[in-house]
Amino acid sequence: MALFSRRPKKPADEPTPAAESSAPAEAAPDASSGAAADHGASALDGVAVGEPGPSAPADAETDAAASVSISVSSYGGLGVSPAAPKPADAETAMAGKGAAAASASPGPRPRVGTREWMRTAPEQTETVPGLRDNALLRAALGRIGDAPASQALLDVARQLLQGHVFLRVKGDARALLAEGKGLPLAVAHSNDRTFALVYSSGAALQASLKADGDADTSAMGQPVLTVLRHVLASSYDGIIIDPASSPSRAVLPKELLQRALDQADPELTVKTLLAAERTPEVEGKVAEALTRVPLWVAVGQAEGGVPGLAEGRDADGARYLEVYSHPLEIAALGRGDNAAPITGAQLGRALRAEPDLSGLVVDPGGPWIRLTRDDLAPVLALAD
Repeated sequence: MALFSRRPKKPADEPTPAAESSAPAEAAPDASSGAAADHGASALDGVAVGEPGPSAPADAETDAAASVSISVSSYGGLGVSPAAPKPADAETAMAGKGAAAASASPGPRPRVGTREWMRTAPEQTETVPGLRDNALLRAALGRIGDAPASQALLDVARQLLQGHVFLRVKGDARALLAEGKGLPLAVAHSNDRTFALVYSSGAALQASLKADGDADTSAMGQPVLTVLRHVLASSYDGIIIDPASSPSRAVLPKELLQRALDQADPELTVKTLLAAERTPEVEGKVAEALTRVPLWVAVGQAEGGVPGLAEGRDADGARYLEVYSHPLEIAALGRGDNAAPITGAQLGRALRAEPDLSGLVVDPGGPWIRLTRDDLAPVLALAD
C-alpha cells in the first residue's frame, strides 16, 4: 500500500491565562514525523469525500488554540495534526501502517513518543474523594507534553466529547440554584477574551484553589454537552481546561467547540459506550448504535493514487475497516486522511461487497473496539 504523511504545522505559543495561575504555559515540543495508513480502494461506493476546506487565519496575539489548525483542509475545518500514538497490544492492536504495512507483514502499529493507544478507558479514579475524575480527559491532558501542541489539543478535544467536567462557581452553587439565580462561573481573561474554566478532576480543582486562594467558591460536576452548549450560548470565547495544571492544561476556542458540537452525535452514544466498562453487552450496543448515529471513515491515497478507506490488520492479518464517531478522531491521528461521512446502510453495503473484511475497528485512536461480522449483524441487515 502507498505510504504518505503530512508535516505538522508549528502553532504559536499558548499565552498564560490572566486568572488563577501566573505560571507560563508550556508548549509541547514539535515533531516532523508523520504516520502512514493502509487504504483499501474498494468499499468507496457512495461515500462522499469532502474537498479540502479553507484555512482559518491565525492570530499571533491570541491563544495558541485559536490558531491550532482548526480550519486545516481535510476535515471541514477541524484540522489535521502530526503523528499520533498507535496501539501496541499484539493481540488486539491494528497492524502496522508504516514500513510494516509496506511489506505486508502484519503486526502492531509502531509506538510514537511515549504514548500508546488504549483499547479500553482508564480505570475510574477519584483524586479527591467524592469527585469522580473524567479519566479519559485527564489522561489526554497529561499527554500534552509528549506531542506537538496542535496534535495535543485535538487529542484533548476528542476526549472532551464524553463524560463530565467540573465547574467552579463563585459562592454556594446549591444555594444559588435554590434561589433561581444564575451561576457565576470562574473565568480567565487573555487580552480582551474571556474563557470559562472547566476541570477534568478533583486534583485539578484543588490546584486552582491553591493557586488563587479563593475559598468562596463551590464545585459542581456537569455533563460535558451541557457545559459546551452553555459556553456556546454565552459570550465566552472558549474554555480553559485545568488552568492551574500547566503543562497539562488546554485552551479550546469557541470556534473549535462549535465545529466539534455541530458534527457530534447529540447523545455522544459511541463515545460514551467506549468510555464505559467493557461488559459482554458492549459489542452489541455499539453495533446497534452504528445503525443510527453519525459516522465517518478515513479516506486517503491507496495504490495507484486512487482514494481508499483506511484499514487495520490484527496480528493474524485479518482486515478491519476503520470507522470513527467524529471527524476529530481522524484529525487527531495526524495521518493526513480526509474524513468522509458514511451511513449505517452504506457501511453495511461496504461490508457485503468486501467479504474479506473481518469487521470494523471503531475509533482506533482509543478507547477503541473491534467488531466482527457476527457482531455487526444489525449493520449488515441494513444492506438487505
